[in-house]
Amino acid sequence: MYAIIETGGKQLKVEKGQTIFVEKLNAEVGDEVVIDKVCLVSDKKTTIGTPYVEGAKVTCKVEKQGKEKKILIFKYKQKKGSTRRRQGHRQPYTKLTVESIEA
Repeated sequence: MYAIIETGGKQLKVEKGQTIFVEKLNAEVGDEVVIDKVCLVSDKKTTIGTPYVEGAKVTCKVEKQGKEKKILIFKYKQKKGSTRRRQGHRQPYTKLTVESIEA
């Protein structure tokens, strides 16, 4: 059984017991998070939502809150020596473990 959920502006395919990384959620480590934006549920029969499946939800447990590796952004204007800039960014994330899928 699997489901396609929407969280943080992205869609993810999830199965029971899978570990996923999503955009940062306001939850503490050990909390349960219920995601009700389920676009598709597939078991013996596939159910596709318009846009979401009614009554379907995915229950996840928060494992960790963290930040990804730093990415470097380098901006410059060609042939202009004074307009070079270097910038870094670390995107925050939440690590979830899928506990159950209900349709």
